[in-house]
Amino acid sequence: MKIIVLGLNHKTAPVEIREKLAFDAAGTSRALSALKALYPNAEYVLLSTCNRVELYCAGLHCQGADPNRLAEFLSEFHRVELGQFRPFLYIYENEDAVRHLLTVASSLDSLVVGEAEIIGQVKESYRLACAAKTTGKVLNRLFHCAFATSKKVYTTTSVSSGRVSVAGVAVELAKQLFDDISSAKVVVIGAGETGRLIVQHLLSVGARDIVLVNRSFDRGVQVAEQYGITAQKWEQLEDQLTGAHIAIAAASVQDYLFTRDKFKEIVARRDGRTLLIVDIAVPRNFEPTINELEGTYLYSIDDLTAVVEQNRRTRERDIARGMEIVLDNVAEFMEWFGARDLGPLIGRMKEQFTQISRIEMDRFFVGVREQACCKEVLEAMVNRVVNKLLHCVIKNVDEVARENGADEAAKLVDTIVRQAEAISAVPKEKEDTHS
Repeated sequence: MKIIVLGLNHKTAPVEIREKLAFDAAGTSRALSALKALYPNAEYVLLSTCNRVELYCAGLHCQGADPNRLAEFLSEFHRVELGQFRPFLYIYENEDAVRHLLTVASSLDSLVVGEAEIIGQVKESYRLACAAKTTGKVLNRLFHCAFATSKKVYTTTSVSSGRVSVAGVAVELAKQLFDDISSAKVVVIGAGETGRLIVQHLLSVGARDIVLVNRSFDRGVQVAEQYGITAQKWEQLEDQLTGAHIAIAAASVQDYLFTRDKFKEIVARRDGRTLLIVDIAVPRNFEPTINELEGTYLYSIDDLTAVVEQNRRTRERDIARGMEIVLDNVAEFMEWFGARDLGPLIGRMKEQFTQISRIEMDRFFVGVREQACCKEVLEAMVNRVVNKLLHCVIKNVDEVARENGADEAAKLVDTIVRQAEAISAVPKEKEDTHS
């Protein structure tokens, strides 16, 4: 049995690579169904966020879904040449894969350490996998372990205190680059969870003139009313950007909302006034070359490094404590994961012990003893003895597993099974010559 994670994230791949492999909810469901059709005996969960794309797989040698084939699957699904993203991929197996997921779910591997959004994204990925029926005993247990680990990290450390989200860091960057944010007109593009967080953080730093523009106007109005700001229709986006000082974009789209050529028209109407754009969407909302236009300063999610590093330094102690919790839970999961493979071996050991007792009983009750009245009583007694001996052996196997790991325990049980098989295979005549 093996657990594999194949992926790339903000540490290994730039945003222009990550956005090519990003999945929305519908794409995630299609991909999971396609994987299950290709390799039906393995388990899968697909996690896709603005900062990572990760494919989790579990099965007996992953049932043919090895890392190379999983990488080829991503390439074919997104129609992206494998060579474009292969150098940015990482592969973790078994304990390393478990440690990685628990670290991710606890936000300790996030661009912004302590962000609360990631656990919701992990849960949503797991929900989609359950709906697609691509999970099983191993990944079910693993992801629930990740949820419990995240909860413990958040409740027993201060890792999530303060402004800890990509949205918060985007607002912090805007605040650092714009002298007086309270007098600035800010356009927020997208009213999803990230857009809502952007509005919250803007209000907390003193922004007052905030306009929310969302593809679904009703959703935009709902969020705007909640925070006492203004909502505008999607068709008004260009007009709103014409008069804005700051734009923060987090709309969920597959193609650019604005290309360089299209945005030139907006710049021309702005009469040389400066516009700061912070684009934290993946895939991005603004074509990168817009940054070259006069008076326009465009920052992507990968440009938040300085603010992110400051956040990380202030949380070093909490990160260390969080990793202690992660490692404890990794050890607990791996103990279960290793022990689950001992079950069939222990079953074989029980069968062999029972077989030996049955052979010995058959050898004893022959001739004049064949019809002995004590046969049933003696059989029951022998079965009790065998079960007690088995209990002692299994207790020792459990002890070996705790102290030396499941692999060593499996070797011990396998040795006992092979010895028992050899004993039960010895012909009676050969035994008699040594008696």
